[in-house]
Amino acid sequence: MYYLTQAGLAGRDIMYAMNYRHNIEIRKAFDQIVANYGGNQNSDDWKNFLTYVKRVWFSSGIHHHYSNQKFKPRFSREFLDILLSETNTTLSNEAKEAIFDSNLDAKKVSLNSDSDLIASSAINFYAPGVTEREVTEYYQKMSVENDQQPLSYGLNSRVVKGSDGMIMEETYRSGGLYGAAINEIIRWLEMAVEVSENQRQADALRLLIQYYRTGDLKTWDDYNVAWVQATEGDIDYIQGFVEVYNDPMGYKGSYESIVQINDFEASKRMKVLSDNAQWFEDNSTILDQHKKKTVVGISYKVVNVAGESGDASPSTPIGVNLPNANWIRAKYGSKSVSLGNIIDAYDQASGPGMLSEFAHDKEEIERSEKHGGLADKLSTALHEVIGHASGQIETGVGTPKETLKNYSSTLEEARADIIALYFIMDPKMVELGLLPDLDAAKAEYDNFISNGLLKQLRRLKPGEEIEESHMRNRQLISAWAFEKGQPDNVIEKVLRQGKTYYNINDYDKLRNLFGDLLRELQRITSQGDFEAGQALVENYGVKVDLSIHQEVLERVKDLDIAPYSGFVNPELVPELGSNGEIVDVKVTFPASFVEQMLKYSKDFSFL
Repeated sequence: MYYLTQAGLAGRDIMYAMNYRHNIEIRKAFDQIVANYGGNQNSDDWKNFLTYVKRVWFSSGIHHHYSNQKFKPRFSREFLDILLSETNTTLSNEAKEAIFDSNLDAKKVSLNSDSDLIASSAINFYAPGVTEREVTEYYQKMSVENDQQPLSYGLNSRVVKGSDGMIMEETYRSGGLYGAAINEIIRWLEMAVEVSENQRQADALRLLIQYYRTGDLKTWDDYNVAWVQATEGDIDYIQGFVEVYNDPMGYKGSYESIVQINDFEASKRMKVLSDNAQWFEDNSTILDQHKKKTVVGISYKVVNVAGESGDASPSTPIGVNLPNANWIRAKYGSKSVSLGNIIDAYDQASGPGMLSEFAHDKEEIERSEKHGGLADKLSTALHEVIGHASGQIETGVGTPKETLKNYSSTLEEARADIIALYFIMDPKMVELGLLPDLDAAKAEYDNFISNGLLKQLRRLKPGEEIEESHMRNRQLISAWAFEKGQPDNVIEKVLRQGKTYYNINDYDKLRNLFGDLLRELQRITSQGDFEAGQALVENYGVKVDLSIHQEVLERVKDLDIAPYSGFVNPELVPELGSNGEIVDVKVTFPASFVEQMLKYSKDFSFL
């Protein structure tokens, strides 16, 4: 566990580099300033500067991790120059322009199809001058028609133009792009191999090391097959260039690491989901030709996180289902995990204020207080275990990143969410002992609709549209169900004392609507119907009602609840025996977020 955690931290600089080309320079300069500034730390300028630095640390760069908008500094360029001078720190003029010019690289990821997706995104997966059309044509040439086991083309590379002006890739590997950090990852993984819990775990780690050495995507697939089959042991991990949410084109994987310890009791309770995966597939509302005839290899565990890095930290997911390659899922299965201690911590941090403010009535509040925690955990499990693992693409249809393009991530998250929503209201949940009764499922419906149409808007600034895929997905489902249910008043919009609420009048009819949307989302994915997918996302998931948004912002102002939460990692301190071997690992915690980030900067800066 210790070696895996260190391996994850060794790659943290990669995430900064991926998010924006000036991030490494900016972060290193800011780290040096914070560590060495001896001036007036009670001044408003310093406090504003430190807040900005914490936001950069939190988001691995100068753009918000969720909204994708660039942070606006509340200190002047002149004050930054003073800090640089007093701490003997250098920062290029180009990096300063990136910080202070609000029009320069304003959005990390743009999904607006009216503009060139690459040119309008600041993400560093593509060199300046590379266009969306060039990237599309480049990867189309790599694609093999009717390939039953397509490689994840572009997953671990940066696209640049060579001296001849032609498109080429810089591969992430030892000796290649980000090689210095990757070498450190390899060093720690090699030590992890020597203390593996079993042979399958060791074999998977060796393949991961080989992948990092070569950058070969066939090896990445071999590793994922081996990793999926390594299901025994107390410790597991996620490591690599994985999720593509940060790439507007849907090709490039962001670096992440999660090291996790199995929660045996909770995993045993929830294993019933993976054991019944075929039942869920057979009883889904999707078209028969889109159902898997045989669902294989789904493993599900509730875990406690021991350490995270990259795209998973400090703001962390609550559940993960991997690998992402559809053909590996179909042939070998997948691993699903719910991050139990993270879910509990998020729940405790949120407090009761949001529920009281946005719930329609006392009945809804009492139902959520009684069942909300359980329903949320089950919904996450259904999303990861059943949702992402269900359905199949029709023969001859390309992968979602090829067919659905910039809408693929949103549609995939919507597909997984709608499966969870449809099945959580099924009597099977009570039969399997996962819910005490279906009243608990109503708590999840209440929360999802309220969040999708109201509460999540607190994460946006006035005038912004929704860019982040998960937020788009939640509004898409909620707004679509609200509209389609209007003839029967399934969901009622209630205005009371100047405040907006949404009340579900008929949970059974709402479930039927979710079933209809599930069928359509799977059809879009299975057939690669770009136009239908685009229409769903653009018509229901992007636009924000300005008056509702302003109302939500006013209502949450006095609650003093941060719209985002993040975590400091436990720090694992090894105790060595007489021969230098690790005999124990002590778990400690830093005094503050600042202390941890400065320590990481000192110990894990390799780029």
